[in-house]
Amino acid sequence: MNTLIKIFFALMFILLSATVKYAADLSSGQRFKVLVVMSYEPDYQFTKKIRQGIDSVLSDTCLVKYFYMRTKNDPTDGPQKAKAAFNLYKKFRPDGVIAADDDAQSMFVLPYLKDKVKTPVMFCGVNEHPEKYGYPATNVSGILERISISQSLAFAKQLIPSIRTFGYMSYDSPTGRSILDSFQHKAHTFPINLTAARFPKTLSESTAMAKELNSLCDVLFIATMEGIKDHNGIPLPDNQILPVLINTFAKPVIGDHKFAIQQGMLCGMTQYTEEQGFTAARMLLKAMQGTPVSEIPITQNQMRKTIINVPVMKAFGIKPKPILLRNTELIRGPVSSLL
Repeated sequence: MNTLIKIFFALMFILLSATVKYAADLSSGQRFKVLVVMSYEPDYQFTKKIRQGIDSVLSDTCLVKYFYMRTKNDPTDGPQKAKAAFNLYKKFRPDGVIAADDDAQSMFVLPYLKDKVKTPVMFCGVNEHPEKYGYPATNVSGILERISISQSLAFAKQLIPSIRTFGYMSYDSPTGRSILDSFQHKAHTFPINLTAARFPKTLSESTAMAKELNSLCDVLFIATMEGIKDHNGIPLPDNQILPVLINTFAKPVIGDHKFAIQQGMLCGMTQYTEEQGFTAARMLLKAMQGTPVSEIPITQNQMRKTIINVPVMKAFGIKPKPILLRNTELIRGPVSSLL
């Protein structure tokens, strides 16, 4: 009898241990391991939004590790950071990879993962044409980032019918130039004409160019300025750069990110940045669950919203038609001191 009792309790212990382990596995949600390689710094607004999107899909079902290449502030160290990311990949042995923005493609995915491993890879935040990277590949798909410049310009023209020309400015980087290249392919659809594009590397260059653009165009579209260096060579964030440029240009400025419009821009057709993250995460989850990457086509962002900075609109004396305010988010942000 004692032997039977011992066997009974031993079996109960094994069953209880298995149950506890199963419950722990469910609670931790670590079914898959995912490595996310971000091109830029963790405090960059776009990077934070992408991470929020990824976490909204994967945090409950996966163990996710993030690696930041930090190429906004130090692009020259990108290849070494990419090598470190690959070393982490080999050590972590993830079930899937997400690579955000263009630098992560050219420096990390292409030399180390594309068509070289079986691990599914999903990209997001890519501004270049996918063919530049040979996408789609046997193990690579993802979501492109397409900025709504033409839609933003059309909306601005509805607010200010008199505008005829616009300028473009971005930090001198592959991303800024690829954004310009992408929308130049659709220039014939623009409601107003592009008269000049400028790609500064320093804050002093950018302010000089903004002053020059004032006499060349009616409105200015600013893409991304994160990483512009001050006179000491220190990279600056958008919230320190944009107000200076907006004040210097002293005409309406348009953007496609809410956080940028809050710095004193007039308006924009903005993208929902989290879409880049949660779409790539959903695509990767499908691949890790068994769907061949070849059956997961490349897509692009679809979610957009018009935003107006109310104090700026009022400062320019703009009185929009009521229909323009429908489904438009009204925000409050700084107004140029030159208005």
